[in-house]
Amino acid sequence: MTTQSTETLDTPRGLAFAVTAYLLWGFLPLYMKALSHIPAPEVVAHRVIWSVPVAGALLIVLRRTKDLQAALKNPRMLGMACITAALISLNWGIYVWSIAAGRALDAALGYYINPLFSIALGAILLREPLGKAQMAAVALAAAAVVVLTLEAGRVPWVAVGLTLTWGFYAFFKKSLPIGPNQGFLLEVLILLAPALGYFAYLTATGSSSFGGSLSDTSLLLGCGVVTAVPLIVYANGAKLVRLSTMGILQYIAPTMIMLAAVLLFGEEFGQARMIAFPMIWAALVIYTVPMVRQMRKRAG
Repeated sequence: MTTQSTETLDTPRGLAFAVTAYLLWGFLPLYMKALSHIPAPEVVAHRVIWSVPVAGALLIVLRRTKDLQAALKNPRMLGMACITAALISLNWGIYVWSIAAGRALDAALGYYINPLFSIALGAILLREPLGKAQMAAVALAAAAVVVLTLEAGRVPWVAVGLTLTWGFYAFFKKSLPIGPNQGFLLEVLILLAPALGYFAYLTATGSSSFGGSLSDTSLLLGCGVVTAVPLIVYANGAKLVRLSTMGILQYIAPTMIMLAAVLLFGEEFGQARMIAFPMIWAALVIYTVPMVRQMRKRAG
């Protein structure tokens, strides 16, 4: 009988963390839709500002603040964190705008495409070899984008923008020699100064939504929790489950976003999307099945 190390097993705690994170991301469009009357840059600024105390409190509880202090004194790490901070802020901006503008389906498409883009990124930048199944999956995803482009007469920039920003964010994040919780706090600390500056500008010009109605103020305050908590939960879950399991679970969030877009927000699926989305789903199946088989062989 072959035994597995704990590193290759899916622990119940890890599964609970991972599923919870993806469910929280799946419900996030409902929260952002409630903020759709507030400009996206203002929402992003509050996501940054109120994430700082949430992430900071966690590090204090975990007694990991020394790692952050060391990172702040490392110019190379700070430079890399500036890149990841810029990418995640762009990702948040596109996402918030897409929900408010009735483009949640495009957001879902972007997050469906993301794992396939990561494969292509690894092949191009890291010269990682692509198997036939992976090449077929990437080609199908690219063809789906072409279908949507031809139908609309323009590139689906929301989906492409979310894919690029999150894909490069994940790529550069791997180069940060710091824990995920510390890394997240480092990123929002870097973004804090411009976020506070923008908040001060809005307040001075009388165009800030914060402090207006109780509902708007409460929702903006809650941006820190809905931003930081899923990322922190995900980071802890990723350590306790297999890569193949995370690869399958990651489709929970875009599926929930897609369902919310059609069933709750009334977005039209359209003929082009009826062609493009099944192409993406087929690509994801082609990508996922060999990965799961390979992981099982290694664990066997």
